[in-house]
Amino acid sequence: MKAIILAGFMGLSYSSWAVDVVVHPSNTVALDKSQIEQIFLGKLKTFTGSDKAVPVSQSETNTASEEFYSKVIGRNPTQLKAYWSKLLFTGKGQPPKKLASDEEVLKTVAGDPSIIGYVSSGSADGSVRVVASF
Repeated sequence: MKAIILAGFMGLSYSSWAVDVVVHPSNTVALDKSQIEQIFLGKLKTFTGSDKAVPVSQSETNTASEEFYSKVIGRNPTQLKAYWSKLLFTGKGQPPKKLASDEEVLKTVAGDPSIIGYVSSGSADGSVRVVASF
């Protein structure tokens, strides 16, 4: 009985930790994990051809942010800080703008076709389009 309850709790907990990558609904781009990683690390500046890609992030203490960077980027907050410090110091890049919440990400993405962001799974509404879930 305990095993069933524990398994159910673990499944519920895991699903609440999932994240959705979102873009403006007019953006028809299809992205794989590697492309999303490259966009959020500043290595890829466009979606397809000339369509500018501007990533927005959330605070490092936000669960969605922790999950996104762990699952998609494969780096923890300390590693990310070191990565961006090096790029800032050399003038080769700037980290994504940080937003406070899923709601702020949704509002920002819905207002600009060039923006890409991530939110907690299930937070996306009709104002954005989910391109990937992790």
